[in-house]
Amino acid sequence: MNARLSALRQKMAEQKLDAMLVTQAENRRYLSGFTGSAGYLFITATQAHLATDSRYWEQVGQQAADFALAKIEASKSSQLFADLVRAAGATRVGYEAGDLTVATYRELQKALRPDRARAIARLVPTKGLVEGLRAIKDASELALIEQAVALGDAAFAYGVQRLQPGMTEKQAAWEIERYLREHGAEGVAFELIVASGPNGAMPHARPSERLIQAGEPIVIDMGCRVDGYNSDLTRTIILGEPGAKFREVYAIVLQAQLAAEAALRAGPKGKEIDAVARQIIVEAGYGDYFGHGLGHGVGLAVHEEPGLGKLGEKPLQPNMVCTIEPGIYLPGEFGVRIEDMAVVTADGCRVLTKAQK
Repeated sequence: MNARLSALRQKMAEQKLDAMLVTQAENRRYLSGFTGSAGYLFITATQAHLATDSRYWEQVGQQAADFALAKIEASKSSQLFADLVRAAGATRVGYEAGDLTVATYRELQKALRPDRARAIARLVPTKGLVEGLRAIKDASELALIEQAVALGDAAFAYGVQRLQPGMTEKQAAWEIERYLREHGAEGVAFELIVASGPNGAMPHARPSERLIQAGEPIVIDMGCRVDGYNSDLTRTIILGEPGAKFREVYAIVLQAQLAAEAALRAGPKGKEIDAVARQIIVEAGYGDYFGHGLGHGVGLAVHEEPGLGKLGEKPLQPNMVCTIEPGIYLPGEFGVRIEDMAVVTADGCRVLTKAQK
């Protein structure tokens, strides 16, 4: 954890911050190891505090060895923050602008301005300081992600064996989720998607009571979490013989996915990898039916940096982990999406997903 704190402190120094307030849950866990659901970090150049309530005081001692416990009692969270600021002599305190609510911001501002006097410190909005660190995985993170991916592969294979016409989408999703939980997952990464027939034309369809039919495409999007780290996998299958149109669309999506994986490496921007897959789909005449980005980073959150879409401006770096998931969605008919997870390397990528395509 010390290396992560050191990296954040360097970023704080670059932005001339005396202290940093970390409230985002995954960022809090990344820096401290604390898995509790409530609390915040207060970090200076020489100190690191983890503020939380009595439910987690014992847990902090077990999980966050590099952090001093700051006890939140009664409803004094904002006052405790002001006390930490005053004790540190901080005058510029960064906060995570994408996470802090307006209500909490106002409470902190009020606590920093006792008796309507001059504020003891200024709150400075920051964006992506910790997320940028999280985007590049270390060896321990990669090992956990690989475990989650392997478990997802096994659960998909099991689910395909269990799937049969007449099952509902909900039943099929539960078969996969049950396998994940019984074989080591601490939970699912997101609500699993099993979308059959025309439901597959909705990229984020939710499992329904619809009965799965033989001969129709089924989009299965699934993921699990192992010790905090997530996997993400999508396959499109058919129970029975596929029709000519499905074969055509599936071949286009698979070509786009494999081309993007071949292009994935450190150096290009995320949008450049997106363009590789998108051009293939556009030239095949289905550009209007591929609306979402090509992929996204995966780690402590199932959607994090880097972004591999039309707006992905950041160059990819070694040890980033991302999805490659082009799709074509035909309203009223069916959808096709194929998704792998891969680790970016200096001269290419290492595809982690092994599930059959």
